[in-house]
Amino acid sequence: MNSLPVEPIAATTGPRALYNRAAQWLETWIGHDLLALAARFGIAGVFWLSGRTKVDGWLSVSENAVALFEDEYKVPVLSPELAAHLAAYAEHLFPVLLVLGLATRVSALALLGMTAVIQVFVYPLAWPTHLVWAAALLYLAGRGAGRFSVDRAAGLR
Repeated sequence: MNSLPVEPIAATTGPRALYNRAAQWLETWIGHDLLALAARFGIAGVFWLSGRTKVDGWLSVSENAVALFEDEYKVPVLSPELAAHLAAYAEHLFPVLLVLGLATRVSALALLGMTAVIQVFVYPLAWPTHLVWAAALLYLAGRGAGRFSVDRAAGLR
């Protein structure tokens, strides 16, 4: 007996059909360009605000930031001074690039690496927050900045 796979019959009426029409409408209006823009601005805001807590003035790393890396964060391998400076600069540079949509994939991967360090070495119990960050960053790394970006204007994917 030769049996072919049976495809489900698409509902044309009833609650399932209504749900599927609504899903199609959402897929049409909430496309990649909007998702990428929201992800870029949202995750940029998280890291930018964190970076601002590490500096006095524009980009002068504060003594408090260094103290945090000495006493609380304790990132291995790097000295607290170097770690504080690298974190402060990264949390300013990469969010600006994300907002512009410039070098988006590289910026997303850099912040994803930073998120991994934070998760593993600093706040291992904060995995739900870090997973949300990682989801946005993985989306941007995998799909790019979208239409409303310098990357797209420059012909980059």
